[in-house]
Amino acid sequence: MRVGVVRGLSAVVCGLCVALAGCGRAVVPVATTATVATAAVATTAPIELSLTALPTLPPTIAPTQTAAPTIAPSPDAASPDAASPTPDPYAELTIDALAARSYGGGLLEIVETLEQNDRFARYLIKYPSDGLTIYGFMNVPNEGSRFPVAIVLHGYIDPAEYEVVPYTRRYADALAEAGYFVIHPNFRNYPPSDSGPDPFRIGYAIDVLNLIAIIREQSQDPLGTLRRADADDINLWGHSMGGGVAQRVLAVLPAPYLRAAVLYGSMSGDEAQNYGRIRGWTSDDRVRFELGASPEMLAAISPATYFDRLEAAVAIHHSETDDVVPVAWSHALCARLEALSAAGDIPYAPECTFYDLQPHTFRGDGDLRFIEAAIEFFDRH
Repeated sequence: MRVGVVRGLSAVVCGLCVALAGCGRAVVPVATTATVATAAVATTAPIELSLTALPTLPPTIAPTQTAAPTIAPSPDAASPDAASPTPDPYAELTIDALAARSYGGGLLEIVETLEQNDRFARYLIKYPSDGLTIYGFMNVPNEGSRFPVAIVLHGYIDPAEYEVVPYTRRYADALAEAGYFVIHPNFRNYPPSDSGPDPFRIGYAIDVLNLIAIIREQSQDPLGTLRRADADDINLWGHSMGGGVAQRVLAVLPAPYLRAAVLYGSMSGDEAQNYGRIRGWTSDDRVRFELGASPEMLAAISPATYFDRLEAAVAIHHSETDDVVPVAWSHALCARLEALSAAGDIPYAPECTFYDLQPHTFRGDGDLRFIEAAIEFFDRH
């Protein structure tokens, strides 16, 4: 049971009615698959997605090659001019390498107040991540303390069209009205955040891992910006590309304070699947670096290889008629996590809900049911 916050679903439904003009209630049973029918289209137009974000990549690696190391001469043949072994360009991108490094440092700062209403305040925020400045917004309930944290991760949209608030606004607002301390980071390369490297969208995951470490550190300051955040109760919410980022964070950081994750129309945790799909979306040569990784390296980079490490509870929501991200990926993820749970390898069985007649970004009654189910899931974990 959450302590210090009153978050009845009646308050949530009330808040959603204001924002979305009506709502429905759906309680998701543990480890079951449900089908939810759509209703009227919501008054707030959702954002439609079409691509997974692609990094700017080194031009020197051929599309189907993995860069091979230069073989160093034997000690007897060594000379001052002898070539050093070429570093493996993928070595620091593996789940094990990401788990072994450190995160955090610096402070999350409020840049300005964006909105103040009778339930919460919205702030433009920024924080450091591996030398970059990452912006975003933060919703903080007006009354109470020790709020559980919800980190809300956006999916792909053309960075030239991206705005800080609109993508996740209705979800973030519903969570704040339900008593969550909500932080939405713009990933690197999304203005006004700085630009930086992001192969396999690992840079985005690093931005989230640095944010989590900062929350853990800064929430201990009784006068600090994050003093009302409960750093022992952190939850992830990720749509599409953001769902894939959340899976990487879960595999890298199987910590007890990372309680639960909602994956919504999520990309795969298997990078071979992701890039099989991306080849059908684009011929851009920016994908050459990812496609150059060997199958063994792709497995070491992919969160799916490490799902037996998961400690957080996971809920999966996807439309059967999604024409952007294959729903089969979520069905397979449900089956994989159910098998790991049954074998005792992970502590929670997944909670999987599939929807009829919904687009990639839900609308109408399906969207309202999803929001209510996500909040109820977080409340139980």
